Amino acid sequence: MTEIILARHGETEWNVGEIYRGRVDINLDEVGLKQAESLGKYLTDLKLDAVYSSPLRRALDTANIIARCQKVDVTVSNGLIDFDYGEWQGLPDEEVRKLYPALYDQWHTNPHLVKMPNGESLADVRERAVAAVNDVISKCKGSVVLVSHRVVNKVLICYLLGLDNSHFWNIKQDVCGITVFSYANGRFVLTRHNDTSYLRGLGKYVLGDF
Repeated sequence: MTEIILARHGETEWNVGEIYRGRVDINLDEVGLKQAESLGKYLTDLKLDAVYSSPLRRALDTANIIARCQKVDVTVSNGLIDFDYGEWQGLPDEEVRKLYPALYDQWHTNPHLVKMPNGESLADVRERAVAAVNDVISKCKGSVVLVSHRVVNKVLICYLLGLDNSHFWNIKQDVCGITVFSYANGRFVLTRHNDTSYLRGLGKYVLGDF
């Protein structure tokens, strides 16, 4: 059996400011680093077989902290890179709402139909992220952490539950939260969703699906 642990990276200043990140390579903030440390310590009870990560720094730094706690290496997987928001990247949510009102509304009602201007669609994300997961389960039989991003994880959770991308907004993925699936005999079984229990000792922090 393989255990797939989908982790979202720790907090960044752009999470707090509700700014679309996408492919912009920003760092974890001070709280995000503490969140990653808490997650790494929380996972020490598991003997991790591997840690995979998006190539972006906020995910890679989170993954490196997890891996350091386990003394394993991090494998970069380009299939786990964040959603390409195209022209939305670097813009605050309120500004996007004003500049792209029709597309903004469609994104929040029918996200599976949206192709971001000069960016990706959820179908694009699904194709590459599912390929990344299939690569992992072909190589690993124990517990594996995949550190990625909000959109990627939500799309993967839909896929692993047998849902199409229209269910995107029915899935919650908070900052530095984990969702866990077991995999055996061709079937993925959800065993934990959006767990952030290990962050409670940090005091004030952003628990948000943005």
